[in-house]
Amino acid sequence: MADSYLVLAQAAGGPGGAWNIAFFIGLFAIMYFMMIRPQQKQLKTHRELISSLKKGDEVVTQGGIIGRIQVVAEREVTLEVASGTRIRVLKTSVAGRYAAGESASAAKIEDKKEEK
Repeated sequence: MADSYLVLAQAAGGPGGAWNIAFFIGLFAIMYFMMIRPQQKQLKTHRELISSLKKGDEVVTQGGIIGRIQVVAEREVTLEVASGTRIRVLKTSVAGRYAAGESASAAKIEDKKEEK
């Protein structure tokens, strides 16, 4: 009697292993295309933005500060946020370019169009 249960358990476990592997491969593929790849694309876009910063660009920081770049250094930029008021921020904290009169989301859409 015990031998018949053992045979049934072995027969049921055979093809299930292949399905398990296929399931995990499919799950990884979904995670890659839904999470990992878009994040890598966004990081690439941000790196290109950071490397293209130059004096006179009007930018917005991650904290929402809008200013015009006065000095570009290796790791930081100096922004003029008001007449005579300058602040230093890290280049990595610059979220994007800012166009006066447009919303920040419209400026980001325009940046994406320029890259293509």
